[in-house]
Amino acid sequence: MCQPTAPTAALGPDGHPQRGGFLPPVPLPRRMWAGGAFTFRTAPRIGETVTRRSVVEDVTLKQGRSGRLCFVTVTHHFSSGGRDMLTERQDIVYRDEPPAGAAAAAPPPPAPAGAQQRRIDTGPARLFRYSALTFNSHRIHYDAPYTTAEEGYPGLVVHGPLQAMLLVHYAADLRGAAPARFRFRSLSPVFGGATLLLNARGSGDALDLWTACPEGPVAMEARAEW
Repeated sequence: MCQPTAPTAALGPDGHPQRGGFLPPVPLPRRMWAGGAFTFRTAPRIGETVTRRSVVEDVTLKQGRSGRLCFVTVTHHFSSGGRDMLTERQDIVYRDEPPAGAAAAAPPPPAPAGAQQRRIDTGPARLFRYSALTFNSHRIHYDAPYTTAEEGYPGLVVHGPLQAMLLVHYAADLRGAAPARFRFRSLSPVFGGATLLLNARGSGDALDLWTACPEGPVAMEARAEW
């Protein structure tokens, strides 16, 4: 909602808009979506004008096993006609290129199966269509040669927000109503072409949810509350 636009000439080599502007000009080369949260208050009405007010809440530099990490927290406030509609928190992580010859981390354990489960295809057509829908030109989601040769991934990367969207829709389907609050956190990457499993487990008035590939670790964990 209210996605900013950038002309093609203003994009960086990774397909993201060039550094600076609203987001801080973090010099680390790789950007990923680490997580986020939504609070839903009221739905938009057809034909009304929606306003988004965005605030950079925090910038934190850390040292991780693979190098420097910079976490940026952004909060978006959406309103219309004096009504607060929703609040979205975005957690964005910037990281270094991994050092040459660095040993791969031990793989996490396989994810458990949820009490409810849905299978989703993550082929390149779905990834491309989601990138187009959200005006996201980050090349790791649709440009396979760039993704493997320049960023070192084994295949196209499934969007974190796409997984979050699938989970919140799954939660609404299971409970028959949209949640009032939804938060999510990315733990492991998922690569296009694999089957993605949406998992859910009841927890009182809430649902715990997570994505995983068959035999793979938890990719994204989430919680929906009503």
